[in-house]
Formats: sequence, C-alpha cells, structure tokens
Amino acid sequence: MPPHNMDDLIVLYDGDCGFCRVMLAMLLTRDRANRIDPVSIQSARGEELLIDMTRHDRLKSLHVIDAEGALYSGGAGIHVVFDALPWGMLIARVARRFPKATSSAYEWVAKHRVLLGRPLKARPREWAARVIADHER
Repeated sequence: MPPHNMDDLIVLYDGDCGFCRVMLAMLLTRDRANRIDPVSIQSARGEELLIDMTRHDRLKSLHVIDAEGALYSGGAGIHVVFDALPWGMLIARVARRFPKATSSAYEWVAKHRVLLGRPLKARPREWAARVIADHER
C-alpha cells in the first residue's frame, strides 16, 4: 500500500525500541515537507503493511515503502529516507554508492540498538513520542 501523496514515504519502525524512536524523531524534525509517514511495526497498520513478513523479519529492521509501493528494508532503505529530506542528498548519494557498507553499518546499529538506547532516559523518549505523534497520519 503506497503512501497517499506521490512524494511521500511510509517508514515502519520498532515502536518498542527507544533508540529507534529517538532516531526516527530526529529525522522527522528535519522533514519540513512532512513527506515521512511514521508507522509502528507493531501497530495494526504496520502489521497490515508487512503482512507477507514473519514477525521476526518485521522487527529485524526498519522498512520503507515509497510512493510506488516498493519496499526497502534495513540498510537498503537508508538512501530512500535521506533522499526525501532536503539536507539528506549527500548521505543518500553515499548510501547508494556504497550499499554493502551502508547495510553493514545499519545491521551493526540494529543489532546493538538496545545497548545504544540505554543512555536515552525518559526525556528524550518522551520528546520522540511527541514528535512521532505529531507526524502520524
């Protein structure tokens, strides 16, 4: 199911992961055109959008659905997200040029997200929840 507008993206994230929510919120604060539609993987909509995936595969990484309905998972979605942000073109270009390195870096972060999220206490998590809620459609 593609997003509503032709330039928009659906970004599916682990709604139970504090690190994931804070990182997504940081991106959303730069999404001034409101092109990113954040959807928790665990939500009914997230389950519907990823119905063809096992629960384990859903929660293994972020997923991005572009305007044409193409699905990108993990590191493969990084360039798609950054292409949508006005300041993200350089990062997107590097991610496209070095897809293996991008995927390896993404996989390392994904595997260590619990450890990386430990320093994020209540205030950044609450801030992230507000930012995400403001961008949900």
